[in-house]
Amino acid sequence: MAGALKAFFPDAIVEGDDVLYAQSRSVEAFAEQLAKQRIRAAARKMLLRNVVGDEVHFRLSKQVATTGKISLSEEDHALGDIEVTIRSADIEAVVDRIAPRPRQGDAA
Repeated sequence: MAGALKAFFPDAIVEGDDVLYAQSRSVEAFAEQLAKQRIRAAARKMLLRNVVGDEVHFRLSKQVATTGKISLSEEDHALGDIEVTIRSADIEAVVDRIAPRPRQGDAA
């Protein structure tokens, strides 16, 4: 799983054995993958629904993450999830960086 985390958060410092904990300062690779998969608009909606205070919480499918792709969900996946929490004093600006508002006429 550490490899999957590093694919989306290359600067992540990953710790742990059975349960992994990672810290990263960069969301750019994650944002680029959302754009590549053309799922930014859907991701933006989910991220904004899951903002609590100065954090946003979401899940990634472990199975899909091992293929280098992103599958966001609010439900449990059969083979487990990677739970992600992003903290920032300006969390909405971070969401804007990860998944910008679509411009009129944009598909995603």
